[in-house]
Amino acid sequence: MSEEAIKESMSELEELYNQTIKLVKEGQITKGKIVSIKSKDILVDVGFKSEGIVPVTEFSKDELVVGTELDFFVDSIENDMGLIALSREKARCMKGWDDVVKHYEKSEIIDGLVSRKVKGGFLVNVQGIDGFLPASLSAFKNVPDKDIVNKIFKFKIIKINKLRYSIILSRREAMQKEKEQSREKMWQELKVGVAAPGFVKAITDFGAFIDLGGVDGLLHITDMSWSKISHPSEIVAVGDKIEVMILNIDKDSNKISLGLKQRLPDPWQDVENKFSVGTKIKGKVVNIAPYGIFVELEKGIEGLIHVSEISWAKKVNNPGEIFAIGDSVESQILTVDKDARRIALSIKQMEQNPWLEADSKYSLNTQVQGKVKGFTKYGVFVELDSGLEGMVHISDLSWTKKISNPQDMLKKGQKVDVMVLAIDSQNQRITLGLKQLQDNPWPEIANKYPLEASLETEVASITDFGVFVKIEEDLEGLVFSNEIDPSKLKELKPGDKIQVKVIKVDVEQGKIGLSAKI
Repeated sequence: MSEEAIKESMSELEELYNQTIKLVKEGQITKGKIVSIKSKDILVDVGFKSEGIVPVTEFSKDELVVGTELDFFVDSIENDMGLIALSREKARCMKGWDDVVKHYEKSEIIDGLVSRKVKGGFLVNVQGIDGFLPASLSAFKNVPDKDIVNKIFKFKIIKINKLRYSIILSRREAMQKEKEQSREKMWQELKVGVAAPGFVKAITDFGAFIDLGGVDGLLHITDMSWSKISHPSEIVAVGDKIEVMILNIDKDSNKISLGLKQRLPDPWQDVENKFSVGTKIKGKVVNIAPYGIFVELEKGIEGLIHVSEISWAKKVNNPGEIFAIGDSVESQILTVDKDARRIALSIKQMEQNPWLEADSKYSLNTQVQGKVKGFTKYGVFVELDSGLEGMVHISDLSWTKKISNPQDMLKKGQKVDVMVLAIDSQNQRITLGLKQLQDNPWPEIANKYPLEASLETEVASITDFGVFVKIEEDLEGLVFSNEIDPSKLKELKPGDKIQVKVIKVDVEQGKIGLSAKI
């Protein structure tokens, strides 16, 4: 072979060799494979004509395996030994910095290891880069250092300095973003009609707020139980873990309606089959209102005994005076309304109606005995021996005495003789009279005090329309305001003596009109 041919062949071999050699530049990161492990150094094949050398201290234990391929930073192409000077630590930091920048630009959450506490905050290792976590952004309030240092947490990179390779971190913003992501995920997963776990966050008079895992929903008091309850605290307590049904979702207003009773069968579904009209049934008093008592017939089903259905004979104004919560009562079913979820009950319908015999038992203008049961401004209620109640109007207490308060004349529980004045069985009313037991004295009074008769009287009371004066014991007359001198009227007071004359005697109304103009 000629010298020229040899040179050409050598040139081709050199070109072929150069094509197999990877282009390696200083300051770049390149792939390399561990080929030899020595006590202090590691030899790495990076595909160049010479091998690279890396201090063993730059590797983790799990990386020190022959054949492992890793990233390396090229410090120099050839050192004193003719080897490429590589750095595993610099490659790791540069790659970590690139990841840090990507996370920062995308505003992503990243893991970090809190390495130590420093003045004003903490140092955190993120992808091999030390970052600073200000105490004000750490959200480590009342957390001991032992539960922070050497622990991994989530962080958000809020500031970077590319020239100094420095970063500022915030755990508070990371937690906020995680919460927002969790909320968004929860909104996507929530579906109407599906049960969801949660815990009771707060209780109000109208319901309870349930934390479903970053999203709050309202469990209204009416959706807590098929039974009637007075306050949500009867069913749930703050901190309780419960499973609720999602009733409605309104993402625009961030409102979720929840139900607890909906997870159980509706007891009213077949109520008409369970409770028949006319049936007698026992139940427990669960609520007392001014208009009646609510009786629980079974869990979730209540009936109402209206005050008008408690007794035939007695007028019930306050059911709380007769019943207490927890009392067992027997009643009769009057009506069942499934759609309105109402059952009407009655106690009195189980007894014979005493009003049916009232007309035959009590004759008009006969004297009967009763017991004072109660008072109103306009009269007195008297219970008769049959249990029926009648009323004595205030005008039927006395023929002559002006009575402002019936309790000034009678006492509760007092036995009293009265006269039957009227009976209305249909409207269940008996009208009684006390003064009718005595003869009407007004014809005699009219004779005793004729017109123009002059009398000395005592002021009893003063009103806007005149002065009531005492003529004799239990007999008063009225001096009209236009029948007395205004200056004299202004000076009068109860107990004063005043001279008057009779100007009117109304026997029917039982009134005497007087004048002080003599």
